[in-house]
Amino acid sequence: MIRDEINDQLKKAMLNKDKDYTSTLRLILAAIKDREIIERAKNKTVEDDIIIEVLSKMVKQRVESADIYKKNERLELAKKEEYEISIIRNFMPTQLSDDEVKTIINKIIKDNNASSIKDMGVVMAELKKEYSGQLDFGAAGKMIKDILSN
Repeated sequence: MIRDEINDQLKKAMLNKDKDYTSTLRLILAAIKDREIIERAKNKTVEDDIIIEVLSKMVKQRVESADIYKKNERLELAKKEEYEISIIRNFMPTQLSDDEVKTIINKIIKDNNASSIKDMGVVMAELKKEYSGQLDFGAAGKMIKDILSN
């Protein structure tokens, strides 16, 4: 389970007195704990798929922050965000390349006989069902739109 792996890494980081790594791992665990509280209210447990969702959201937030810091020439803060991104991504499934995503999208479109923008929801649902946490759904949505509008 991903949470166990994060906890193991946290223990090692604390033993090695690696403050930056330790603080990032604590941020991850805090975000997971917050989500766990929300899920507990719905009588659900937090499994790896939800943890991957949390991690994806954390990466997205940090990418946006890093971009803002770079635009404002706050390079030290941007570097810190990028460091956190690299740590968070270690606990996520391998991300698919744009070419792989395009191939998958084309296959889903073909399998579902999708032919217009109206079918975009069906294609997105299939993508989310099979490839959650492995790709950027914002970029995938743009690809689907481009393919279906041609």
